[in-house]
This record gives sequence, structure tokens and C-alpha cells, in this order.
Amino acid sequence: MSDIVLSQGVRSNLLQLQQTSSLITTTQERLATGRRVNSALDNPINFFTAQSLSVRANDLNALLDSMSNAINTIQTANNGISSITKLVQSAQALASQAQQTSDTNTRATLASQFDALLTQIGTLAGDSGFNGINLLGNNDLTITLNENGTSTITVQSIDYTNASSNAAGGLNIAAATGNWAASADISNAANSLTVALTTLRAESQALSSSLQTVEVRQNFTKAMTNTLQTGADNLTLADSNEEGANLLALQTRQQLSTTALSLAAQADQNVLRLFQ
Repeated sequence: MSDIVLSQGVRSNLLQLQQTSSLITTTQERLATGRRVNSALDNPINFFTAQSLSVRANDLNALLDSMSNAINTIQTANNGISSITKLVQSAQALASQAQQTSDTNTRATLASQFDALLTQIGTLAGDSGFNGINLLGNNDLTITLNENGTSTITVQSIDYTNASSNAAGGLNIAAATGNWAASADISNAANSLTVALTTLRAESQALSSSLQTVEVRQNFTKAMTNTLQTGADNLTLADSNEEGANLLALQTRQQLSTTALSLAAQADQNVLRLFQ
């Protein structure tokens, strides 16, 4: 079967109609996806640049969860220190009462209450962990601050789980030896409580400093993620108003092309009638 030969007018209008139909399809895709660049074929430079920005934004966004957990861990430890401080202050009150009496039975009772408080301090420290990390139970916390892991911060822990422990980092509170029958034992306990309060204040200050650093980096990471995502969107997002106007214009052009194609075909038919 021989090929169908189209006249120049019909072929020209048909080509115009095909081009318009292709543009309508592209515009409809942009309106449906909200992006003017949906693949590397649309704009290779914008597509791959936006992809790179989005990947980094996603990597940074993934760090926000670990930063949030770190903040909660530090806050939990700091809350534990605040509560331990109150228990130490209560222990100070017991030691002060013992110093104000010479009755051995009263001292023995106060000494028993004092040792019970030390146990509570250790228990409270043991309960001050978050998500498996306890900064008051000798668990250091390392926080990653950037996507390639080259920037980190380590929050040093301390062990308060045994309030009367002589281990490094412990509160080193002197236990109520001899039921506080000797005034020297009471004074020793009172002095160790004063040192313990100083240690607690220093540790609370260190935790607050670490918390502030992590919060600053968290806010920076959020801002950077937003900037990267905005940059990626600026390279690929479509203007819905502009694309809507383009679609309306293309549909009008399509109707005109269809009409022009019909007229061109009618012209060929008029020529044919001359031979009839």
C-alpha cells in the first residue's frame, strides 16, 4: 500500500496540532505534580542540583531526631541533679539536727534516716536515664552535629548511683558511721554534704552549657534544612497560576489548530471537486 501524501497546508497544521498537544501534556504534568522540573530531561542542571540539595536536607533532618533525644537525655539528667540536690539539702537538715542534740537515741534515729536518704540519692540517680543513656550513671553521650559525622560533642557523665561511693566522680558523702554517736562523725558527714552540693552545682552548670550548645546546633540544623529545601524547591517548583494560564492558552491554540486543519482539508477537497 502506497504512503498517504498530505498537502503542505494539512501537514503544517497537523504538526502545529501535535506540538500543541505535547505542550498541553507537559503543562498538565506540571500542574499535577506542582513541579516544572520532574526529570533530568526537563532541565538537567536544575534537576541534579535540586536533588543534591534535597539529599543533604534529608541527611540533616535525620540528625534532628538524635539531637532531640540528646536534649531530652541532658534535661533528664539535669532534673535528676535538681532532685538529688533537694535530697542532699534534706540530709544537711538531718546532720544539723544531730549536731544540736547529745541524745544518742535521737542521733541514731537521725543517722538511720540519713543513710536512707543516701540510698534514695543513688536510686534517683539510677532512674535519671533517657533512652538507655544515663549521664548520672557513668554513660557518656556523644552527639553528631553534621551529616558527615566530622562534628560531634561528647557530654561527660558522672556516677551518682552510689551516693557514698569513693569512686571517681561520686558525691563522696560520708555515711552515718557509729550511729553518729561521735560528734566528729556528724561533722564529717556535714562537711561532705557541703562538698557534694558544690559538685552538684558544677555538674548542673556543665549540663546546662552542653544543653545550650546542642539546642543552638539543633536550631541551626533546622534553619539549614529549611534553606536547602527552599533552594531545591526554587529550582524545580512550578508557578500554578502561570501554568494554569499556559494551559488555557494552549487549549485555545489547540482548538484553532483543529479548525485550521479542518479548513486545510476542505481546501484539498475543493481542488478534488474540480476534477469531478
